[in-house]
Amino acid sequence: MSQEKLRADIQMIQRILPHRYPFLLVDKVEEIDGTSSAVGYKNVTMNEPHFQGHFPGTPIMPGVTIVEAMAQTAGVMVGVALEQMDKEMLIYFMSIDKCKFRRKVVPGDVLRMDLKTVRGKPGGKVWRFSGVATVEGEMAAEAEFMAMLDLPKEGA
Repeated sequence: MSQEKLRADIQMIQRILPHRYPFLLVDKVEEIDGTSSAVGYKNVTMNEPHFQGHFPGTPIMPGVTIVEAMAQTAGVMVGVALEQMDKEMLIYFMSIDKCKFRRKVVPGDVLRMDLKTVRGKPGGKVWRFSGVATVEGEMAAEAEFMAMLDLPKEGA
């Protein structure tokens, strides 16, 4: 039996993640396949504050924000799968491994982030993900990372 893949628009994302401007770095998440995989998108625009200093005259999205966008995509995937909307779920980075940057990401780019769960299950606190970020099919970054999910207590 085939299960329909889920999606999250910006309103749903804000019901799951605590992040807000200027640190909300994912605009939509599609192809959510339970807690297994998802595809997130970030529309990179010139009015983002990090471009004022990174670098003046040559705006480049900082690599750490690309990794953060991948992590936020993973958070949305897990949040949708575990029905964490409006429940104040928090997610904390624990490690970043095998991180490589391959291409500049600049204003006007659409960053596509393909995320997969390497380890983690409903009810578990520690999860491991792998992600690849691309622009127009060209790899911009890849990383594996671990995160701890701080799920609110039921009935609290």
